[in-house]
Amino acid sequence: MFSNQQRQQIAAILGVATDLAIATVRPDGWPQVTTVSFVADGTRIYFGSWSKSQKVQNIERDARVSISVTPPYTDWSSIRGLSMSGHAMRVTDSAELGRVFELMVSKFPQIGQFLKGDDVEMALFRVDPEQVSILDYTQGFGHTEAASA
Repeated sequence: MFSNQQRQQIAAILGVATDLAIATVRPDGWPQVTTVSFVADGTRIYFGSWSKSQKVQNIERDARVSISVTPPYTDWSSIRGLSMSGHAMRVTDSAELGRVFELMVSKFPQIGQFLKGDDVEMALFRVDPEQVSILDYTQGFGHTEAASA
């Protein structure tokens, strides 16, 4: 289980970053890395994608994902980031979809410009990280800490 301190560190990093790199497993077994914007609710991560994208097809076939998040930094002594693994699950519950949409609109007010009408077929996913490596150079160059859910 994540300690309270680890949970706070993870949530703090997720709270200030806007994009993440997510690796999915392609049909040929090779990893595919894609950058997506995301929102977080504590340590839980949500992201959307066009429902017909290769990323969505990959997740529907194999839900295992790896994620990397690094908020902006000005010098190496302030680098913080996360490297995580987990399973991406498609969100279908209407209450959860509503909550995530509120988070997305709050973080990305421009979202309405891109999601107009029924012509956009979006898939929304949730990832609850299972293994996390917390990178925090403020505690020394190369400092990392492993954490498990």
